[in-house]
Amino acid sequence: MSKKNKPPRQEPETLGLPLGGVDSHAHLDLDDFDADREAVLERARACGVAHLGNVFLGPQAYLSKRHYFDKHPEVFFILGIHPGNADQCEPEALATMRQAFGADARLKAVGEIGLDYYWDDYPRAAQEQAFRAQLALARDLGLPPVIHCRDKADSQEAFADALRLLKEADLSGRKLLWHCFGGDTDQARQLLDQGWQVSIPGPVSYARNETLREAVRFIPLERLLIETDCPYLSAEPWRGKRNHPALVGFTAYCVAQVKGLNPVDVWTTTGANARAFFNLEDI
Repeated sequence: MSKKNKPPRQEPETLGLPLGGVDSHAHLDLDDFDADREAVLERARACGVAHLGNVFLGPQAYLSKRHYFDKHPEVFFILGIHPGNADQCEPEALATMRQAFGADARLKAVGEIGLDYYWDDYPRAAQEQAFRAQLALARDLGLPPVIHCRDKADSQEAFADALRLLKEADLSGRKLLWHCFGGDTDQARQLLDQGWQVSIPGPVSYARNETLREAVRFIPLERLLIETDCPYLSAEPWRGKRNHPALVGFTAYCVAQVKGLNPVDVWTTTGANARAFFNLEDI
């Protein structure tokens, strides 16, 4: 079939999902959404997204862009210094973050923080130092961390190091979310054994990602959240296009298919899991 004759991609409105889902991890403050941010937010709600978590990558992003969401109480905030910016995790930045968390009830978690060994130009020693400092901040604030962990293909170094640092920080049995999980069943088991929650992104729908789908089959529904990580990682049938919160419904549908469940049940249960994790109130 030629590209000209391909059927149009399914729109998220046709999924028929009720209001109650949650996109646990989005980056709507990025420039990718400057032209249509309001329309994107309105469309998300029309497609059943009751809440979404906007992740600010550092205190300056939060201070300069939080006003984007003044008219959208359904958006909650996550704030942290990404491992790729570990050199910015200085005492002044940590103090600014501490002050922000104390003043803004919409800030619900410290993240995304962690380790990223995919890129060689992220110094590992600096990453570890920033990770330790922000885990300590999360503990002091009584807020959960949202973990970024990325390895090179066929490597689990970052995963092993992150797990070690989290255990050293006494996070076992405490509230924690593993963002954008892309691992296998054994990794999922290790996270579940610590009592943590796991967030599933759009790539679970990719044809070659059977290892992740096997892990999703293993993870109990009550321990799952779903996310877009937009503007990245769109689920099928929108792979390769800009991701946005309305498309998180396709991830819910894929998870439902993998687990043999009703998509509405996956949608509402993962939404309830997210509301409990982030301590969200109905809007």
